[in-house]
Amino acid sequence: MIGVDVGGTFTDVFVLNESTGKASVAKVPTSRPDQSAGFLSGIAQGGDNLADVATVVHGTTAGTNALLERKGARIGIITTEGFRDVLEMRRRDRPNTWGLRGNFEPVVSRELRLEVPERTLADGTVHTDVDEAAVQAAAQQLLDAGCLAVAVMFVNSYANPANEKRAVALLREMWPNPHVSASYEILPEIREFERFSTTALNAYLQPEVSGYLHRLDNALATNGFGGEFLIVQSNGGVMAVDTACRLPVRTALSGPAAGVIAAGYIAECAGFSNVITGDMGGTSFDVSLIAEGQTVLAPQTSIDFGMVVRTPMIEIATIGAGGGSIAWVDKGGLLNIGPESAGSDPGPVAYARGNTRPTVTDANIVLARIDPDRPIGGGLKTLDAAAARQAIDAHIGKPLGLSTEEAAEAIIRVANSRMAGAIRLVSIERGFEPRNFVFMPFGGGGALHAGAMLHDVGIGRAIVPRYPGVTSAMGCVIADMRQDFVQTINALTKDVDVDALGALMQAHLDEGLQMLDAAGVVFAGREWVFELDMAYLGQTHTVAVPLPVTVADGQIANPSRDDITAAFDETYRRVYGRLLSGGVTRVLNLRSSVIGKRPKFDLETLAPVAGSSVETARSGVRSVYLAGAWHETAIFRRLELPVGAVVSGPAILEQPDTTILIEPGLKGTVDRFGNVIIEREEGA
Repeated sequence: MIGVDVGGTFTDVFVLNESTGKASVAKVPTSRPDQSAGFLSGIAQGGDNLADVATVVHGTTAGTNALLERKGARIGIITTEGFRDVLEMRRRDRPNTWGLRGNFEPVVSRELRLEVPERTLADGTVHTDVDEAAVQAAAQQLLDAGCLAVAVMFVNSYANPANEKRAVALLREMWPNPHVSASYEILPEIREFERFSTTALNAYLQPEVSGYLHRLDNALATNGFGGEFLIVQSNGGVMAVDTACRLPVRTALSGPAAGVIAAGYIAECAGFSNVITGDMGGTSFDVSLIAEGQTVLAPQTSIDFGMVVRTPMIEIATIGAGGGSIAWVDKGGLLNIGPESAGSDPGPVAYARGNTRPTVTDANIVLARIDPDRPIGGGLKTLDAAAARQAIDAHIGKPLGLSTEEAAEAIIRVANSRMAGAIRLVSIERGFEPRNFVFMPFGGGGALHAGAMLHDVGIGRAIVPRYPGVTSAMGCVIADMRQDFVQTINALTKDVDVDALGALMQAHLDEGLQMLDAAGVVFAGREWVFELDMAYLGQTHTVAVPLPVTVADGQIANPSRDDITAAFDETYRRVYGRLLSGGVTRVLNLRSSVIGKRPKFDLETLAPVAGSSVETARSGVRSVYLAGAWHETAIFRRLELPVGAVVSGPAILEQPDTTILIEPGLKGTVDRFGNVIIEREEGA
């Protein structure tokens, strides 16, 4: 099995031989603008014959990058008369708090947002049938304008998609490619802007993402691969390539989601159910929280201002504090980190590829926390530490009146402060006590900052996985297959048609199981989850109410109104501590998930082999700058440390995909899975 995670700076590969239990990793620069070259290069570096590979699972940032960089396709929109400007009006928000005006350009310009006569009312009644001739004329106009994809978004189509279905059928007869997105298929849910935005972004991504995935699929087949090729979704599950090509908007946070899934599995195996993850790559620092073994799913996210994607995704907070994030001093004399990044090309100053502005990685090199003779990824034989020192002196040291080491340490401290702020955002500010969690740093640079997070946030311990630099790639191998569905109900609980609700749930279950069957993937089991978005009448925000459902021989037993009311009361009381006496409740949406549980591999297969010792794993000593002074620091080959080994700080553990820093007052212990548990020394 091969997992491939394409990040903004590096492409990471995790190869697992299930018959021997042996794992190997590879890290190569991400190729731009076409990421497929780096993908194939990483697999080749992994050294496997593709004909012997059963499964390739891919976490990608192709969709995310296309949205952030506005490099999607030229698309058109066909919508109801009077609604062409929904994307531009949004929720009457603005990109900046202050100022008389805020500029925003939707991904579809106004001349390509066309209207046709049709109207469906909010109760599902068709007031005006769709004008088929107008739909055909609009489609031809968009084709003549060079549009590669089209989105059909009729008002209230979630309540009755009849008009939209007819328009889509006409379009698919005359459109020259499969890139026709329909809002009733993408998001049959109330709230016009969110539905319109998600559908438009799906169309915007379709030509780019489907072309990229087809190139990969063909290249893999050409090289002898005949197994399963799966794509990671933003919700942490995987889907087949044809589903990803049809619904590329579900890949918006594909790569980061895979890392959270792997972190949850690693922590669970190690005995920790509460985890805060910190994925530090070359471009960003992504933080997520897992409570009682459950990842937190958000119903929607904003990829950028005005670019709202409403589809279930793992809740991840992202800041520009990766290894390649550039350090700079503003006009007020304050030191800042990011959000601009040097990426993989040109990369940090020490890469000697033309960048002259210092990065977080350059600071770690100057402080000797990273060995310049042992770079990770990038194909470099050595790093230019002298150039990194000069850049830090010129851009940070002189403006702030600091020595080289003081300036470098200041860069690290600011970066740590920003990371700690992101951790507080997902924990303290949401009612979670960090002391009850372990911190799992991964990505190429995360383990260098684990000790600082323990100190700054008050977390008790950190767990560094066996291969932290490629944890997201490992997550690709672990992730289950998952299909999510949503349908608006919009009725008072006392008026809910339970037979119709049961029929919807059955339809979701049947479609989800059919998708699992069609994927041709081996599953260890299958699960399904049904939830209702509910609230008291008059409330804007809803609570997700798990619906207890009995399924026998693939058939769902319809829930009763009493079941729904009891489930709401239990959920609302747990969330808010009380019920509203005499309150009238309503059901807004049904959300269904069908999950194919993929077999998990035994993490003990990654553990160190017997026969090594702490002393044989020790490779030397070097001076490392810590807490304002140089310290003689023991260096170890991390992968050779035996199970049960204890290493006291200051120490550095080196491996091909990352470097781990154990600061003074801390110790690292190797558990039976090969993870390093970092915690405070007794009395420290």
